Amino acid sequence: MSHLLDQLRFFKRKQDEFADGHGETRIESRDWENFYRARWQYDKIVRSTHGVNCTGSCSWKIYVKNGLITWETQQTDYPRTRPDLPNHEPRGCPRGASYSWYIYSANRLKYPKVRKALLKLWREARTTMAPVDAWRSIVEDPAKATSYKAERGLGGFIRSSWNEVTEIIAAANVYTVKQYGPDRVVGFSPIPAMSMVSYAAGSRYLSLIGGVCLSFYDWYCDLPPASPMTWGEQTDVPESADWYNSNYIIAWGSNVPQTRTPDAHFFTEVRYKGTKTVAITPDYSEVAKLTDLWLNPKQGTDAALSQAFNHVIFKEFHLEKPSAYFTDYVRRYTDLPMLVLLEEAEKGYKPTRFLRASDLDDQLGQDNNPEWKTIAVDSTTDQLVSPLGSIGYRWGESGKWNIEAREGGEGREVVLQLSQIDNGEVVNVAFPYFGGQLHDHFQQADGEEIQYRHLPSRVLTLADGKQLRVATVFDIQAAGLGIDRGLGGANVASSYDDASVPGTPAWQEQITGVSREKVIRVAREFADNADKTQGRSMIIVGAAMNHWYHMDMNYRGLINMLMLCGCVGQSGGGWAHYVGQEKLRPQTGWLPLAFGLDWNRPPRQMNGTSFFYNHSSQWRHEKMSVHEILSPLADKSQFPEHMLDYNIRAERGGWLPSAPQFNRNPLAICREAAALGMDPKAYALQSLQDGSLRFACEQPDNSDNFPRNMFIWRSNLLGSSGKGHEYMLKYLLGTPKHGVMNEDLGKRDGVKPTEADWVEEGAIGKIDLVTTLDFRMSSTCVYSDIVLPTATWYEKDDMNTSDMHPFIHPLSAAIDPAWESRSDWDIYKSIARKFSEISAGELGVEQDLVTIPMLHDSPGELAQPFGGTDWKTAGEVPVPGKNCPNMVVVERDYPNTFKKFSSLGPLLQKLGNGGKGISWNTDHEVEFLGQLNHEVLEEGISQGRPQINTAIDACEVILSLAPETNGHVAVKAWEALSTFTGRDHSHLAVGKQHEAIRFRDIQAQPRKIISSPTWSGLEDEHVSYNACYTNVHEYIPWRTITGRQQFFQDHPWMQAFGEQLMSYRPPVNTRTTGYVMGKKPNGNNEIVLNWITPHQKWGIHSTYSDNLIMLTLSRGGPIIWLSEVDAAKAGIEDNDWVECFNANGALVARAVVSQRVMEGMVMMYHAQERIVNMPGSEMTGTRGGHHNSVTRVVLKPTHMIGGYAQQSWGFNYYGTVGCNRDEFVVVRKMDKIDWLDDVELGGLGGDALPQPLPQDIE
Repeated sequence: MSHLLDQLRFFKRKQDEFADGHGETRIESRDWENFYRARWQYDKIVRSTHGVNCTGSCSWKIYVKNGLITWETQQTDYPRTRPDLPNHEPRGCPRGASYSWYIYSANRLKYPKVRKALLKLWREARTTMAPVDAWRSIVEDPAKATSYKAERGLGGFIRSSWNEVTEIIAAANVYTVKQYGPDRVVGFSPIPAMSMVSYAAGSRYLSLIGGVCLSFYDWYCDLPPASPMTWGEQTDVPESADWYNSNYIIAWGSNVPQTRTPDAHFFTEVRYKGTKTVAITPDYSEVAKLTDLWLNPKQGTDAALSQAFNHVIFKEFHLEKPSAYFTDYVRRYTDLPMLVLLEEAEKGYKPTRFLRASDLDDQLGQDNNPEWKTIAVDSTTDQLVSPLGSIGYRWGESGKWNIEAREGGEGREVVLQLSQIDNGEVVNVAFPYFGGQLHDHFQQADGEEIQYRHLPSRVLTLADGKQLRVATVFDIQAAGLGIDRGLGGANVASSYDDASVPGTPAWQEQITGVSREKVIRVAREFADNADKTQGRSMIIVGAAMNHWYHMDMNYRGLINMLMLCGCVGQSGGGWAHYVGQEKLRPQTGWLPLAFGLDWNRPPRQMNGTSFFYNHSSQWRHEKMSVHEILSPLADKSQFPEHMLDYNIRAERGGWLPSAPQFNRNPLAICREAAALGMDPKAYALQSLQDGSLRFACEQPDNSDNFPRNMFIWRSNLLGSSGKGHEYMLKYLLGTPKHGVMNEDLGKRDGVKPTEADWVEEGAIGKIDLVTTLDFRMSSTCVYSDIVLPTATWYEKDDMNTSDMHPFIHPLSAAIDPAWESRSDWDIYKSIARKFSEISAGELGVEQDLVTIPMLHDSPGELAQPFGGTDWKTAGEVPVPGKNCPNMVVVERDYPNTFKKFSSLGPLLQKLGNGGKGISWNTDHEVEFLGQLNHEVLEEGISQGRPQINTAIDACEVILSLAPETNGHVAVKAWEALSTFTGRDHSHLAVGKQHEAIRFRDIQAQPRKIISSPTWSGLEDEHVSYNACYTNVHEYIPWRTITGRQQFFQDHPWMQAFGEQLMSYRPPVNTRTTGYVMGKKPNGNNEIVLNWITPHQKWGIHSTYSDNLIMLTLSRGGPIIWLSEVDAAKAGIEDNDWVECFNANGALVARAVVSQRVMEGMVMMYHAQERIVNMPGSEMTGTRGGHHNSVTRVVLKPTHMIGGYAQQSWGFNYYGTVGCNRDEFVVVRKMDKIDWLDDVELGGLGGDALPQPLPQDIE
């Protein structure tokens, strides 16, 4: 359009003046304003969210203009709350508001990519060979296999096509299944709740072919073992709105405004009601600024602080002036009244295990599971009784699994006795003490390692004259806290100022540095408030305390406070543990879709921590002997020294899963059995016994036992969560450019495992194919062989839930996936289609022998009532489900994998659906899905079945099957639970029986879920969600031995490791700094600091850490924080480049010198990618690593316990945990900053940047 006339009128005389000549009115074109108007115009708004493992789970408006996403803003239409509660919005943060930058950025993956060295080999082989033969020719040739594995991490990707990459992947999978077994194909993806259909896409494919899904919650160190130990629950917590109902809040290791940004308004709002808030953090974090009081214990000593809190609460509110509310609560809802057997020790007695009905002459009339029914004393009759609710009532009988105050015989009411102090005999009882152990960096409090204290007991005389001495948990707990009850004896405190007795405020002051006066004050205030408000005292806790080796002691300490104060299960009170986005609310509707339970059962699952510890050979560098952490009361001769031995025994004994399973292909085992006319299970057991078949974990360096193919999706495993990162690079991936400086056990003559075969040179490069799905080029992508571009969170349909609010809401496709990216569902569907095509002629209908451990929430949790023995070392016969894993033969129809993937199978109608030990009929829901999604018309195995062609179809499957989103199913689920408890719970859902949430409903507005027995709280108009609410108010037992919350843990291993009761245990010594300190000096001072990795402000895990907007708001690259004192010692100034290293590896970063960081620690906020502003390391000569480069996993044997009520394995429920905060690093200022850009110009040449590759192969 011409602007000639406008130009001619440019100098036209002004028309008018105003404001005394300070302003004028002109006649001129104002078309230029349209630019600004158009800037904020849009064609449509679509609702979506961010699938980033963020508990915020915020709903966002996604703006689209001309087919492009332009920006996002927060949605503000959440369903209202009740009048006395603030609304949930605004929800969001700057990180989420920057996500649209990714979609069209240079970081975005646009096309399928393959490592050039691999693709060249593939294309050459495919000119003359079929796909499976082509893959075989590559991986069975050591030179060819090494050629592309050695280039992992060096770039070198070129563009491919979807047809080609799916063919490579499918061929690798088919070859691996046929040659080694389906249990050599593994997948890792975390946190389904953040995008549950995307997770289910990969896990469904893997499960249908018999592959292995690795757990993540334990590997991430988000799983708090104290929760399963205490409640039999993985994690269940209050929604953030319930903070507003509290009258006293302790934020313990949780940086609420920084890591719970969308929910922090509840924390600030409740203070206007007069609620007192206390922060407990070692650094002066952002939450400390929001609270009335800040306590700063030395990092890693929280258990000592909580032990002192418990000492004060127990003494003042349970002994000196007992609270009527507290007394009634602990009697009804905890194990404090239960009787424990006392066994003779050197100078008296020691606690062993709970007294069971089976210990008594007549078993108190309990013929069903008497070994699992705990005993107490009815104070009204002074008779022994078996209270309802213990785990023995859960299985084998109906109607008695509840915690009404009744005994299990005649059902009469009882009042359980807490203490025997009025009529018991005083005895001397031994307790282990660990606080006096020496540590180079932590203060010990001297004391005898075995401390004897007096407590009351009673003797039971059986018919045969045998005598049993017993004491209540209440009396044992009081003695364990060192409280003087007037019983005489040593090691009890006469006052809070007695620093010689473990547990007193003065004792903890030596360890934590927190003044005893503050401890006494906070303990009194916390308990007094709970007493007056019926439990409205709350502890908000983050992942920080769970990242230490003795994380369970840290958590049990504060959980004990809450139980003693009657806070758990009360609105406004309880344990508010927030880590990742762990709460998959429609869980039971999602499970069949995710693990193919509609076609095959059981799935093959593996605990991630044990998997990576084993297969990345971190065990070869173990420096900690298990004998260091055994109780002084234990017989050390009965326990091996190496950690791997415990894990092998746990896998062999059915406590933990095992993957790969055996040293032979499970398909081949079934074929061999068939040839002999034997049942595969009987054949496998016979072969195990005669030694011809072994568990793969016993031969970790045998190539037959390697995991061979690995899928990584929705995860940055190698850039965020991979503890022992450098070991994973060296052993699992085989890249020569790693930072491991640690000698293995052979080279330093260390203690080797006795259960595993040792070879002098550990196997390197175990995995043949690493396939990663992502929307950006992350660190994991850099180390992969194939990278597949996924749709972003604004380009696909999915669902999202969180524990912080009660809503379910969508990810929606605002636009079609850009370039050649695809949704996760479509990617795995295409792989399944190609797998089915290629498997024809290679694999058919096969029998697969699947091993599964003794599972929690199944009768298998009653496998070993008094702990088990290792069948192999004891020379016993392996019995599945008793002393070795259960074995199930599963039929795999490999050519029909795609048809199974894309349809809903028949097992839901044949076997029903359910979760956590209950099940119900699903005929109506399956029929409805056939109408909603339409039925398959194509002939074959899936004909007539409901379709699951699209991601929306998959969403509808979840929504229809889940009680949380289908009121009809919710009523059925509550009725199913009622048959166990003998109480009617259906009233909790009847009012919503006709509610049914569809995918289009949540696209219109977030929807509040329906109450379900899958969870322990209620979604109610009058009650904010609070964990354990139904246990307390509906008398539903906790899923523990006693059916109650447990202070006491009685498994033989818990006794051997001195952890029957909670007590302070100092951090362990990883011994990783002495080996490297001073070995390669650069002229600057070296200091040793504790390595701490809290969550950051500028990203959610590693996402957003490479986002230009967030890089601009931060310092733009890797940074560490250290104190002014430590910086002065090392000669470091703010913004200096520094290096942190130990025997595990090294990293480089810039220093932030800060007053708010305490001396002795260095922080690197998690997670900072190794692909952004990363110079070379002076120690390793390669590009500096990241926060996990200096870590190595150390397992804890008590987390391996299985077949024992709540201490039984479940996927992401219980198992070994990947801790990292006991680690120390050497910190020094760097002398030379080398970006490794050009070897010829003096670069170290560690991984010089390659020239851009031509996108073809010559």
